[in-house]
Amino acid sequence: MLPILQVGDVLISPDILTEYFCCDLEACRGACCIEGDAGAPLTEAEILELENVLDKVWPDLSAEAQNVIDRQGVAYTDPDGDLVTSIVRGKDCVFTCYAPDGCCCCATERACQSGQTSWPKPISCALYPIREKRLANGLVALNYHRWDVCRPAVLKGRELKLPVYRFLREPLIRRFGNEWYEELEQTAQLLRENYGKNT
Repeated sequence: MLPILQVGDVLISPDILTEYFCCDLEACRGACCIEGDAGAPLTEAEILELENVLDKVWPDLSAEAQNVIDRQGVAYTDPDGDLVTSIVRGKDCVFTCYAPDGCCCCATERACQSGQTSWPKPISCALYPIREKRLANGLVALNYHRWDVCRPAVLKGRELKLPVYRFLREPLIRRFGNEWYEELEQTAQLLRENYGKNT
């Protein structure tokens, strides 16, 4: 078994460096936005960001989603005590919208890509399949989350030989910075040298 790795004050599950992943929207149709039993994890600052972009994305949201937001806001506290995006029918993120081909996508990300806003989407969404957890000792732990709906992404990642951390380069830099990511690359190199892993 490979050891838990540490870059700065972040503990990293080694499979983030050794497993392959690349989203395949043609296959999954954006299922991660509409499956599951809770919304996306949020920080308090991200709740403010969602409230700030709400006017821009409102026309893209379903009537059901609009009703949920009118009733309880853009976020709620789940049974574990975590802040998460509000959901529709117990699973769909309220910020889900649909591309012309029927593929699920994120309304806030689409608004950002079209230049209407400058904030893309919650970092927990951008980092998926990496899940972040803050530990009692102040460190942050990053784990690779496996989910059946992402099986096509695993297969595509293997085909492209694209490790999880390289697929998520931009959101990892957004979250932790360029210098941290460069150190992560060095850690992956050491893992290759010491354990012969194809990272």
